[in-house]
Amino acid sequence: MFNQLSIKKLSIAITLICGVFIVSLVGFIYISQNLEYSTVTLLIAVFVGLVILYFLILLLLDKYVYNRLKVIYKFIHKSKSKNTKKDIQKDVFTIDSVNSDVLKWASETEERIESLQTLAEYRKNFVGNVSHELKTPIFSLQGYLHTLLDGGIYDESINLKYIKSAAENADRLQHIVEDLESIGEIESGRMELEIEEFNIYDLIRGVFLDQKRMAKKQQIQLKLGTNGDFPLMVKGDVEAVRQILNNLVTNTLKYGEEGGTTVISTFDAHKNILIEISDDGIGIEEKHLEHLFDRFYRVDSSRSRRKGGSGLGLSIVKHLVEAHNQTINVRSTLGEGSTFGFTLKKA
Repeated sequence: MFNQLSIKKLSIAITLICGVFIVSLVGFIYISQNLEYSTVTLLIAVFVGLVILYFLILLLLDKYVYNRLKVIYKFIHKSKSKNTKKDIQKDVFTIDSVNSDVLKWASETEERIESLQTLAEYRKNFVGNVSHELKTPIFSLQGYLHTLLDGGIYDESINLKYIKSAAENADRLQHIVEDLESIGEIESGRMELEIEEFNIYDLIRGVFLDQKRMAKKQQIQLKLGTNGDFPLMVKGDVEAVRQILNNLVTNTLKYGEEGGTTVISTFDAHKNILIEISDDGIGIEEKHLEHLFDRFYRVDSSRSRRKGGSGLGLSIVKHLVEAHNQTINVRSTLGEGSTFGFTLKKA
């Protein structure tokens, strides 16, 4: 009850309670001792006493409660925002209001600390992953070049082979840097999507042409799992969606089994179109699925590096899909294959 009262109202309440007690005590003493008294004089004395008591209580509450809580209150609001000028006023100050603000501040502070700890851990892991990914091609590049400089350039049995390997590692470094730049542009908001209507089937056929050479090398067949004779219009950034499809198809070609099939299917999902890219490859263990879109995460590190790539492809895919305010998911069965699915808004 008292928690809802301001400093002044709390002082009045305490004064009245004390006043009732004092009047009762004085009355009892006068009656028990048969003392004669003037009612008017007694009332004036009680009134003056209560006024003095009120100001004493108000002074004590102001000095030992309000002023100390005011410091805490100011600190809380300053920590929330540099521009916050909110102050605690005596006429609206209550114990409950400060208690509520303190609990809210404590909860927000705890969340910020946890968020900062997560970001610090993420930064630490990210820097470590970038260093690790860059180190491998750099060391290989150094090895090939130093061997050539030490006389290998004149050895016809290895010179062209080493130059080619050095070029491949240089290309890999370039891919990593370009992918990092792409993610940076998306996250910083510098990348602006040009949303337009287009036929998703035409784009899928174009992606199949882009991947035809690699698919032939891997002996994997590319199929459109739905009837593409009629246009299916969607909204999105054509080049961004092309990159999403290319990355996902490339992923199935790299880790699919020779002689297998990669199928792209479309499904009506109310206001959206669901696009699924499926393969019949080795599949992915369930424990890896939740981390699959993390930067530099590799299910099989040794195999992934042999296949090339920056380790950022799926992370870029996730960022591009989310930039369209859409979602992406993956399901997989070990030994049977994997399916990546993302949505686009219907035109």
